[in-house]
Amino acid sequence: MHHILIVGDRRARPEELARRLADLFEIDFQQLQSAFDLTPKHHTLIDIDLNNDPQLLPLKEWLKRKPKDAKVIFVTEKASRLQEARAYALGATGTIHYPIDGLTLLTKFLDDGATLATISAATEGELTPSVAAATDALQSIFSAACSDAPLDSTAVQTASDLIVNQLEEQGLSAWIETVRMHHSQTYQHCLLVTGLAGAFGEHIGVSRKDRQRLSFAGMLHDIGKARIPLAILEKPGRLNESEMAVMRKHPEYGLDALGTASMLPAEMLDIVVHHHEFLDGSGYPHGLQGSEISDLVRMMTISDVFGALIERRSYKAPLSGEAAYQILLDMGPKLDTDLVRAFKFAATSTFGHQ
Repeated sequence: MHHILIVGDRRARPEELARRLADLFEIDFQQLQSAFDLTPKHHTLIDIDLNNDPQLLPLKEWLKRKPKDAKVIFVTEKASRLQEARAYALGATGTIHYPIDGLTLLTKFLDDGATLATISAATEGELTPSVAAATDALQSIFSAACSDAPLDSTAVQTASDLIVNQLEEQGLSAWIETVRMHHSQTYQHCLLVTGLAGAFGEHIGVSRKDRQRLSFAGMLHDIGKARIPLAILEKPGRLNESEMAVMRKHPEYGLDALGTASMLPAEMLDIVVHHHEFLDGSGYPHGLQGSEISDLVRMMTISDVFGALIERRSYKAPLSGEAAYQILLDMGPKLDTDLVRAFKFAATSTFGHQ
């Protein structure tokens, strides 16, 4: 749970805030005048009448005492540019509007300005042309998602062609061992899933064009993570419940980032938003079941789960291919059993604990 100080005046809605935020936050509510006797907290939410001029100057002086790197979010009216301007003049680091969504507020508090687009995409050691192209394509994908710019489909397509070539020539093991050295958990995971999906298609004998589509989809599937705060995305430890709730928003963020004018095939959008769905209906974000989940999504889900299990993280060693594959088997009705059976090749292409 994250602790927040909520400061309000007579217009504040403490009961509504408590109802909406209690699952994610420990809340300390203070009336404005009482708050002036305290020190602003690392996470502070201000819900006051921004048209009440006499109380604004004392508030501005009080906020000067906030801790370094503290976040101060003001509640403003959605359509009021004046309130937005006043909030930032008083010391806001962000604003939010009623009805307040707890996950949105948590994201604003945890956002330190760093994104996947701002961290180095380089891996350690010498890169093959296909890994270098895939890494550059991922950086382009994440940058587009952060800036609402159009996706550079040509760069992603070029990278997917090179990936298919390398998998044909060198096999999956070489790909895994190279990309598992990436310092970023997210880049490493996306590169692993991309190679696994392409190799999966090759193993079951799909056309080269379909393998390129799978590799393209592997690079694209986690685009929504570009809109998750880096403090959650690259956390050097397990996520807590509230952080996991934010992380689970990334499929919807991904679909939103691509927008309706992305010109991507519907099957790509389907993979982006549904790669965490399970056949028994226990997945997210839409709880799809059985025939509602396409074959391409089923293949990507298997690759995604397996990739998460074998990736190298600071707080855990990667599972061996055999151990990761056993977990796929143990998931039973959640995954397509025929496809899981066909995926067994990946278990022997993955080195053990290292």
